[in-house]
Amino acid sequence: MRIDVQHAQHDIDDELDALYARLHERGHRLHGLPAVALGDSGLIVRHREADGEYFLYVENPAARELAGYTVFNRLPEIPRRADRHLRAPHTRLRASMQRRGLATALYRWALDAGQCLISGARQSVGAAQLWNALAHEYRHGFVDVEGRALRYLGEAVATHVHDALHTRRLLLGRGWTLDELARATAMTNVVCGAQGSGNAMPLAQPSRR
Repeated sequence: MRIDVQHAQHDIDDELDALYARLHERGHRLHGLPAVALGDSGLIVRHREADGEYFLYVENPAARELAGYTVFNRLPEIPRRADRHLRAPHTRLRASMQRRGLATALYRWALDAGQCLISGARQSVGAAQLWNALAHEYRHGFVDVEGRALRYLGEAVATHVHDALHTRRLLLGRGWTLDELARATAMTNVVCGAQGSGNAMPLAQPSRR
């Protein structure tokens, strides 16, 4: 997992502008998506599910623009059993919405609903910092996905292991133990008897608070 992703902000802003237009274009498949308030932030989250992937579009009604989005993607490089339980989040934010805890709130929404997350092969510096912060609140670890098989590597790995493209990071959703995830995904190299218990929950919609 390499920390080497960089995106041009103007490209992100252009993408968000195009998405906002589609969200409000009558007849477009993104028009009229259900929305809920994001706490007292003044933002709303429009959401949809397609082919097992979850899309969250964060809209700023006051500015009449899209603040950002998060997609919880399926990963083709993990085994079928693991695909039922793991999603890889991908977030893009407008410059004015960065460093305001927005991505953290969306990731927590999924994790607190019981969704387990797995990183992609590459991350930006900001994404890596976000995962590091969430690792203080949720059970976490590293996993090898080489050969479409999951092998647990532990909560910390050597630099050369971390930087391998087939090394990924895990965040366990609320209600999961490492033992349960290993059984559900056929992940190997896990020492049985990890602390914690509970049943996995399906991904829920954001709170209407």
